[in-house]
Amino acid sequence: MKVPFDKGLIRFYARAGAAFLSLWLFGDLVSETETFLPRAINNIWRCLYVILANFILLEYTLPFIRFTWKRILAGIFLIWMHLMFYSFGLYAWRLIGIGLHIYTPLTTFSDVSEGVQDQMSFSIASILFFGITRHMYNYTKLKQAAQQLRIEKQAAELNYLKSQTNPHFLFNTLNNIYSLARIKSDLAPESILRLSQLLRFMLYETSGAYIAIEQELKIISDYIALEKLRYDESLHINFSYNIEDMKQAIPPLLLIPLVENAFKHGVSETRDRPFVDIHLSVNKRQLAFTVKNSTDTFPDKRPVKENIGLSNLRRQLELLYTNYSLTVQQGDSIFTATLQINLASHV
Repeated sequence: MKVPFDKGLIRFYARAGAAFLSLWLFGDLVSETETFLPRAINNIWRCLYVILANFILLEYTLPFIRFTWKRILAGIFLIWMHLMFYSFGLYAWRLIGIGLHIYTPLTTFSDVSEGVQDQMSFSIASILFFGITRHMYNYTKLKQAAQQLRIEKQAAELNYLKSQTNPHFLFNTLNNIYSLARIKSDLAPESILRLSQLLRFMLYETSGAYIAIEQELKIISDYIALEKLRYDESLHINFSYNIEDMKQAIPPLLLIPLVENAFKHGVSETRDRPFVDIHLSVNKRQLAFTVKNSTDTFPDKRPVKENIGLSNLRRQLELLYTNYSLTVQQGDSIFTATLQINLASHV
């Protein structure tokens, strides 16, 4: 049997013992004012004994008892032993205190049984008090463990989603460079250079939980510049922003999926007057990000089917924030994605 013996448990019994003693001292202060000081010393002496007795009962004896014949018989014997501890043992502890001139005998007993009965009220009260507080302690520890497990699970899922997003982003960007290489475009080397800069930034700057919003803007700007190399002057791109504080923190690569989606599933499939319109505003911790792009897909009654980038983004938002909204809308030759986040609602 593994004995639950740790520093946290020792602190618990020390605090529980202090609380139990305080309650008993308060009762003596109210009812026995004249003899309060010797009674307080007596109760401190007795409390040392019952703390140890309750520790052995709750941490050793009760966990030892199991529903097997050997354990049940042993448990009955141990319970009987504890009854002796809480009665005759506490009375003997009183006599030891008297012998050491620590305990002041304020009451005279005619025989041992009367003295034992007098000590039992203190013992029974301690069992009830320590039993209830130990149960509350267990409940709190279990709740904290469940909370920690939930946090670790969410962190693992968030890391998994990020690990999906980065290769997905890289794969799409390599496809762009491949299309330039196929036509032997002179822009292919520049595309590779810009991609290497993006990857270097993503590798060394986005590994933490947060980055400054100005860094996220740089990623978006670099990605737009990389995409521009694929298209001629017919593509119109508008990227504007209104940000109160450029140093505000947001999770890295949170906005790029919407920009990437506009090019991969919008502009690349548009034949007539392609465009991408991006606007970001962050004021008073309220983020609003809107991405509009041209599309040749016309609206119908079916809901918009989300790709892996949008699905991952939606799940990341669920794990990161409690107050947000992400909507996508297919209009007449226009696809609109709108993201709103209360940055103060971070989990």
